[in-house]
Amino acid sequence: MSHSSKGAIYMAAAANLLIAVAKFAGAAITGSAAMMSEGIHSLVDTGNQGLLLLGLKLSHQEPDVRHPLGYGKETYFWSFLVAVMIFGLGAGVSIWEGVDKILHPHALDIHVVASFGGFDIRTYHVVFSILIIAMVLEGAAFRTAYKTFRAQNPDKTIIKAVHSSKDPTVFVILFEDSAALCGLLVAFVGIAAAYLFDMPVLDGLASVMIGLILAVTAFFLAVECKGLLIGESANAQSREKIARMVAAIPGILGVNEIITLHHGPQNVIVCVSVDFDDQIGSPQVEAAVSRLETDIRAAIPEVSKVFIEAQNWRSHQRLLAPNRAETPV
Repeated sequence: MSHSSKGAIYMAAAANLLIAVAKFAGAAITGSAAMMSEGIHSLVDTGNQGLLLLGLKLSHQEPDVRHPLGYGKETYFWSFLVAVMIFGLGAGVSIWEGVDKILHPHALDIHVVASFGGFDIRTYHVVFSILIIAMVLEGAAFRTAYKTFRAQNPDKTIIKAVHSSKDPTVFVILFEDSAALCGLLVAFVGIAAAYLFDMPVLDGLASVMIGLILAVTAFFLAVECKGLLIGESANAQSREKIARMVAAIPGILGVNEIITLHHGPQNVIVCVSVDFDDQIGSPQVEAAVSRLETDIRAAIPEVSKVFIEAQNWRSHQRLLAPNRAETPV
């Protein structure tokens, strides 16, 4: 996890906390369901950033007897939990607030909050000011997350980069900030329409739309994090590097199988099964294994463990055959 990635999380957390306080104040002044939904959204996002930071801290624990491969997947678990939080708290409460407002509509409060130089500052002035300031802060947080994400994935489209990324913390923040900006726009339009047409039901509809935006965001985040939790291989470039390095080692006749697994954003496990020339002795085999592990670690710094199996190709295929036969079609 880079310092820039942590910076994106801290930036998002600070912005969301300030925005949440302002939104709740606006909701209290006007009684707006959309504003209340936005406040809950920002508060949930603040808690989510705390969970991401907790996951990062726990993922750096040293391996022990119970977890010999380390705690790298802590990052994936807490990122998945963030998706659940967005869906359960953010989306669920927003939709409930909106439906309640639609079923029991009441006019948004309009009164003078303060006066300066003969100009009356009314509740809607305060609410729209809060929303505009929130857009600026969320925009700054989104810009930080976007720059960090693009720096990690300069040559890919956003969708491909998210799908191939092994570090969920940055794209979680990116998705959250995107949803926040969309929610703010919906809240702005919904509250403005409710005031303009004197139809408080539009405020409730805006709250429901905000909840749906959060639900869709949570679903996509959960799907991406699920893949990482189950276990994803290293990228194609890394796998090709390993195959070339194996082929370059003298005494190796062929590669039976190469398995790579991300056990965290910067934690890759490599398992290689190779067929050695029967004419070489154990000292040469040991030297070849040591060289291969050294080459792999040097070429792919995120590799934490390398397991190399020496096995005849035909024997390897026979052992794989029962598993293939049991695989459902």
